Amino acid sequence: MNIIDRNRSQPAGRFNRDAERSYTLPARYYFDPEIYEREKRSIFYCNWNYACHVGQVAEPGSYVTVRVADQNIVVLRGQDGTLRAFYNVCSHRAHELLQGCGKTKLITCPYHAWTYHTDGRLRSAVGQKHVANFDSSEFSLKPVSVETYAGFVFVNLDPAAASLASQAGNLVSEIMKFCPDVGTLKHSCRLTYELKANWKNVVDNFLECYHCSVAHPAFVDLVDIDNYRTRTHGIYSSHISPPGRCDNTAYKVPEGDERDFSAWWLWPNVAFNVFPGPANITVLHIMPTGPETTFEHFDMFTLSDELS
Repeated sequence: MNIIDRNRSQPAGRFNRDAERSYTLPARYYFDPEIYEREKRSIFYCNWNYACHVGQVAEPGSYVTVRVADQNIVVLRGQDGTLRAFYNVCSHRAHELLQGCGKTKLITCPYHAWTYHTDGRLRSAVGQKHVANFDSSEFSLKPVSVETYAGFVFVNLDPAAASLASQAGNLVSEIMKFCPDVGTLKHSCRLTYELKANWKNVVDNFLECYHCSVAHPAFVDLVDIDNYRTRTHGIYSSHISPPGRCDNTAYKVPEGDERDFSAWWLWPNVAFNVFPGPANITVLHIMPTGPETTFEHFDMFTLSDELS
């Protein structure tokens, strides 16, 4: 994480772009509230953040809510078939509009019943006829940039941001190579963990397999750990291992199924894993909730919506 400490003339700690010469960030970068506020503005508010799989918002009216740091966002497939994203708050008193995921024909605020079309336009406000010159077009939901990429949906709070596709290089082709069915997989399971740790601790953990032989012996037996390779490509990194043994201590991999392990980390806080076996992909979404707290979501996608 190359975050420059503006109180010093040198980069924080002994950070170096050459991994062989670099050390970790100073400890305060993992708990300082001021640094966390800077991260929200300079990282999360202006980069592409993972929201969901395209299949979760495929039908008109289907929606998924997601948090981008402290901002509440809803991704919504309009009744016209267009995919949009909005700040998930009412234009009246900023009450939360939708929760979780689901399907709706209209969006109704649970506080004062202001109602919106699925394209974000205000449909009606209780008592609006009693307000002089009330113009409903002035109270549409505030839009957020949205993009589909590699079978997933991403949002960006910066309206002037360059597209994810223009920044992510060959990531989509790499994912398609190891998981060609990614766009048609079904959401089969979500695991959520509330961690008492800074979000960068979780990212750091994913980006290295230095701990794997100690913490994940079954994983080490599943893959060819001696040939596990990590490569950096701009805003993403790839983590690829050739096939391990079909008969291992993790689980039996049927002959003929994909046997490589492949994973990718995409800036700033999402990772994708394709495990040996039938078509699958797991998304690790790392969501900061404060300088020392993080939500970690594991979303698993398989050929069936039931995890076997």
